[in-house]
Amino acid sequence: MEKYILILIFSAFSFMALAQYQNVMISNVNNPEEPSISMDFANPDHLVAGANANKYFVSEDGGLSWSYDTIWSPSYGEAGDPCIIVDTAGDFYFLHLSSPPGGSWLDRIVCQKYDFENDNWNDGSFMGLNEPTDQDKEWAVVDSANNNIYVTWTQFDSYDSEDPDLHSNIMFSKSVDAGETWLDAKQINQVSGDCIDEDNTTEGAVPTIGPNGEIYVAWAGPEGIVFDKSIDQGETWLDEDIFVNSQPGGWDYMVPGIYRCNGLPITCCDISGTENNGAIYINWTDQRNGEDDTDVWIAKSVDGGETWSDAVRVNDDPAGKQQFFSWMTIDQTNGDIYIVFYDRRNHDDVGTDFYLAKSSDGGISFENILISESSFYPDATAFFGDYTNVVAHNGIVRPIWARADGKVMSVYTAIIDTIVGVEDNIPSSSIAMFQNYPNPFKQSTIINFKLKKDEIISLGVVDLYGRKICTIINSEPYNFGKYQVAFKPGDYKIKSGVYYFVLSSGHGRISKKMILVD
Repeated sequence: MEKYILILIFSAFSFMALAQYQNVMISNVNNPEEPSISMDFANPDHLVAGANANKYFVSEDGGLSWSYDTIWSPSYGEAGDPCIIVDTAGDFYFLHLSSPPGGSWLDRIVCQKYDFENDNWNDGSFMGLNEPTDQDKEWAVVDSANNNIYVTWTQFDSYDSEDPDLHSNIMFSKSVDAGETWLDAKQINQVSGDCIDEDNTTEGAVPTIGPNGEIYVAWAGPEGIVFDKSIDQGETWLDEDIFVNSQPGGWDYMVPGIYRCNGLPITCCDISGTENNGAIYINWTDQRNGEDDTDVWIAKSVDGGETWSDAVRVNDDPAGKQQFFSWMTIDQTNGDIYIVFYDRRNHDDVGTDFYLAKSSDGGISFENILISESSFYPDATAFFGDYTNVVAHNGIVRPIWARADGKVMSVYTAIIDTIVGVEDNIPSSSIAMFQNYPNPFKQSTIINFKLKKDEIISLGVVDLYGRKICTIINSEPYNFGKYQVAFKPGDYKIKSGVYYFVLSSGHGRISKKMILVD
């Protein structure tokens, strides 16, 4: 059986938790917010992120460094709500709202495709053009079995209108040719909402794929959180939406210091082939416990969405603090669930941290982990965005979040890695290894280890998948004592990235993470 180790560094000072992972600022140029991120699962070093309204960021080293530029469609313009996805060929897409030259604001949903080699985006294609209606808040997913792209969003008869005769509805479209063309949009909800862009508006449709190609999606609106599905690639949908859970206080609520806040649902399905294969999860936030106690929730279905569990509280702090703007993903190599959210458990004011919650038991329980290295203090007059995001694959987790230092915005990720295919650390009374220094490093770093008796040892470097990169010491006898080894990656032609030192003997095995940068 494959085993997984998550190397964590725990520390505390004055009863305040400290972050356990390296944070990387993706950008602070032109106040980025409302971020999205995606990873090429065939090459996890390739990451693309987006932020409002037309900013994009590219990493080729697993998130350690990022380039910055802006995207623009000459034909369809750009109006925000960035959604970054990647298909089975490793091609990335930036879906967003429209503002076409000489056209109508929000008249369609736009999809632009990225050329990684030449670092440019095509002019794009579009879906949902249906004047004079407005198209808003899209999200997309790729079916890994056939490379189809499915998109759901909200159509307003007239955005922000209070006219009771005007409505909002959930729309669906798909592309079967890698985003070149899109099928005519169709309405999939049964109960319409209003157009005010508040609690009674139908909004928050985030699609996901089931183990047999099913399309699952939930959204919030006048009936709370409801669910719909298609088992024929979007041709037909349920005759009646399925009720999942109430959302006390509605999906549109206030959190002090935040310009606006919402608890819109995120839908994911486990297709990992593990014991929870086929389970559908919906994550959201609401204020059922009071306006000063927003919480993160998850519900689960094991029968294709026909019935749903009671809501399970994800944040594990005592009652009375705010947790908001959550997002969920599943590592489809092992079924682990990851949920990220902003959190104020460590503060009595608007001080805000960013947390990750992990479940390895199908959403029954969650471990909460602080991942932001420092708190931020937002200004409610500055737009903060409407969501966060996270991607995970094969033990590599890359969250993305915005922070507001007053009115100054920036976007961050964290380097969260699990070694896959390396046996768990085996405690030993005879060997000890310490964190290399410096770390991160460029040309060289020092590895220190200690032997409490004579041993035959091996020392090597593995990648994130447990694959051997190089051997430094190969089953050689060493006497009792302390040792230093200077490691120069250039001697082994190792590229920048995240790796692990592994020291082993017949009595134990120890791993330590190292980060090599250009």
